Amino acid sequence: MPSKLHTTNSLKEAAVPRKESCAIIPAPFQKWFADQGWAVRDYQREMIDAYARREDTLLIAPTGGGKTLAGFLPSLIDLANKPKDRPAKLHTLYISPLRALTNDIERNLTRPVEEIGLPIRIAARTGDTKQYQRKKQRETPPDILLTTPESLMLLLSYPEAGDYFADLEMVIIDEMHSFATNKRGDFTALALARLKTLAPHHVRFGLSATVAKPQDAATWLGAAGTPARVLEVTSSAKPQLRIIEPETRFPLGGHNPRFAVKDIYAQIKAARSVIVFVNTRAQAEMLFQQLWQVNEDNLPIGVYHGSLARDRRQKTESLIASGHLRAVVSTSALEMGIDWGDVDLILQVGAPKGVSRLLQRIGRSNHRLDEPSKAVLVPTNPLEAVECAVAMRAIEKGERDGEDYRDGAMDVVVQYIVNRACAERVKPRQMLNEIRQATPYAKLSKSDFDDLLQFAVDGGYALKTYERFHRLKPSSRGYQIASVQQARRHRMNIGTIVEFAKLKVRRMASPKSKRGRVVGEIEERFVMNLTPGDTFIFAGENLKYHGIREMAIQASPAPKLRPKVPAFAGGVMPLSSYLAKGVREMLSEPSQWTELPAQIRDWLALQRDFSELPQKQGVMVEAFFDRDDHVLVIHSFEGRKVNQALGFLITQRMEAMGLKPMTFSITDYALTVTSLRPVNAVDDLLATDILDADLEKWIVNSPMVKRSFRKIATIAGLTEQRLPGAQRSMKQVTFSTDLIYDVLMKYEPDHVLLRIAREEAERDLIDIARLRDWLSDVQGRIRFNVLPHASPLAIPSMMQLGKEMIRGEGEQELLRQATERAISRGNDMLEQIRETVKGATGA
Repeated sequence: MPSKLHTTNSLKEAAVPRKESCAIIPAPFQKWFADQGWAVRDYQREMIDAYARREDTLLIAPTGGGKTLAGFLPSLIDLANKPKDRPAKLHTLYISPLRALTNDIERNLTRPVEEIGLPIRIAARTGDTKQYQRKKQRETPPDILLTTPESLMLLLSYPEAGDYFADLEMVIIDEMHSFATNKRGDFTALALARLKTLAPHHVRFGLSATVAKPQDAATWLGAAGTPARVLEVTSSAKPQLRIIEPETRFPLGGHNPRFAVKDIYAQIKAARSVIVFVNTRAQAEMLFQQLWQVNEDNLPIGVYHGSLARDRRQKTESLIASGHLRAVVSTSALEMGIDWGDVDLILQVGAPKGVSRLLQRIGRSNHRLDEPSKAVLVPTNPLEAVECAVAMRAIEKGERDGEDYRDGAMDVVVQYIVNRACAERVKPRQMLNEIRQATPYAKLSKSDFDDLLQFAVDGGYALKTYERFHRLKPSSRGYQIASVQQARRHRMNIGTIVEFAKLKVRRMASPKSKRGRVVGEIEERFVMNLTPGDTFIFAGENLKYHGIREMAIQASPAPKLRPKVPAFAGGVMPLSSYLAKGVREMLSEPSQWTELPAQIRDWLALQRDFSELPQKQGVMVEAFFDRDDHVLVIHSFEGRKVNQALGFLITQRMEAMGLKPMTFSITDYALTVTSLRPVNAVDDLLATDILDADLEKWIVNSPMVKRSFRKIATIAGLTEQRLPGAQRSMKQVTFSTDLIYDVLMKYEPDHVLLRIAREEAERDLIDIARLRDWLSDVQGRIRFNVLPHASPLAIPSMMQLGKEMIRGEGEQELLRQATERAISRGNDMLEQIRETVKGATGA
């Protein structure tokens, strides 16, 4: 049972009786706390005790409560008690998912160390760290090293790793919830298993503000299947949340916040300091431009996302931390860890897609434990408003959501095997035992391990004739890396993040300038449809594209020209099953609509009077005729991945039934299909056998598995994103992996990577398990309504027809025009519905 501490005026143990803390706080530390006007909290003392007991601990505490300090305090006290002339040995390792967070922790940790006068050396090692600094850190380890999972695995790949980590006393994993359930978490778990071999007695601390399943997280964190202790802190200061009531009407579909820009600006103007969160980099740049168009008071407003150059990011961090920025428009890059106590308001633009994600973001405001966070939610369409209301209710109840912990990914194991062989000669049994110490791989079978090991050695039966795939050299004493060149290639491509190649963006003073200033990086695919003279928004500025030179985009300021923004990518984050269920429940109960804006309540009332409301169980399907097409709308509320898979399967079955399907589009909430012939019944279309009869045919003929294989092959080392002195283009990576895929399909169809690719495609790209459960649940509960025209609930889905798949930036003007026509059409439809309802009721 987890320990739970409630931080009210008097702290008390809620779950189990808590032993009196034995933690001794040295006088210099007590003075420093007093100088800050702070008192050492009970749970911070608990962490000191846990370290003394060598007890792995998961600390779950609200943002701003001193959680990170609680993790480091035992190390600082321990190091303060050691001799000043001690040899250079690594004592504490801090692992963070973000470079920005690592840099911020270094800044915040250095302050108490200097002010207390502690002889403690702190260093950060991330992708931003200079080469000479990395070399220095390897030769002379700091007392505390702050790093990322990728940089840690790189350190473990060197022959001296055993000596480097031998005296490790503490490992701190920050913001654990953000990556523990995905491949990056698998990757980190394997690194932790290796550290446990090299330094068996070290203690692990996990830190997080939002954990949906504490015991599962504790099991992931604990060593060798022994769960960590859970210490959970709650705050009496509940967040203050509300949904914006815009002056204009909510758009019926899409993700563009332009309709509410003046309202957003008014919130910024009334606050002291604001972070405006959006869901994609494209939305960040677009909203930033829209805000400056209404910024009559010339307020200092910035933009922040991961594509900006390092100096740009750090400058923005410094400006907002010092209070010189009134607002910053940001992606998830600023949602974790960074301590900005002066931010008094969060604006969430668009639906958060998850309760925990929203809670993490709003925790950035009033970054102090005993003060309520304040946030205003700005949904960009009616169903996003319902989603926001459901998330707000969950936060009020103290409920969380999050991804399930699962078995580890196999391609990550291949990368780890090669990593181990880079450091030293290793025996298979020793390696398998170590891998099984990582919780995600506790059930890894000997046969799967043997297949993965053989693949790491020579690529397997179909590829072993190619010298390129001979990475390990076997002998009677074990396996080691085949060559220095293989080790170098591996180290350059460590990690599980597969990205498009990036080009630097060089801002030229004029088209004729010979040298410009690098302002960031853009993914290569962004440039594919640009021609010289085209314009785009980047780093908060409108730039004109002139061409590419030396792997950099040459661009000059073009403030007077209309920009071509990146393709709309709003709402692409997966909708959690928790929120999906909550949205259905709220829609089905008009008594719950009181939390929604008035215009959303009116919209739902029209839906109830014209058609019907979705119910908690089953599915509502609507059919109608619209502009020469028969339209079918399936209101699934199961997210984009399920709706995408359902769309492909249903259109295949409709084709076999002679219904002549034309197109389909998806949102998080519905699937819309158009056809030349009407659908008179849907039971056969939504039968569970659609997965058995049509799934295999669809998957075999679709590019999904090949797309999944491309990522797996890159992580497993079949191909590289980076080569010495070069960055491979995505076109090159795709060509290479597609060729390997075809060879394996022809000569070794049972290859382990092909099996993994199929399994991951079904789980990650289309979520077959969730679709199967949904189809089973709706059997016998399908409500089919034939309508004279689109219902209010169907209009947002209708507005996606013809534009959902638009990708290229060159088509943005067409997209804008289509959006305006769709909004106008949607308003016309609503007016038609009002007239229909009015006539039917005699009102």
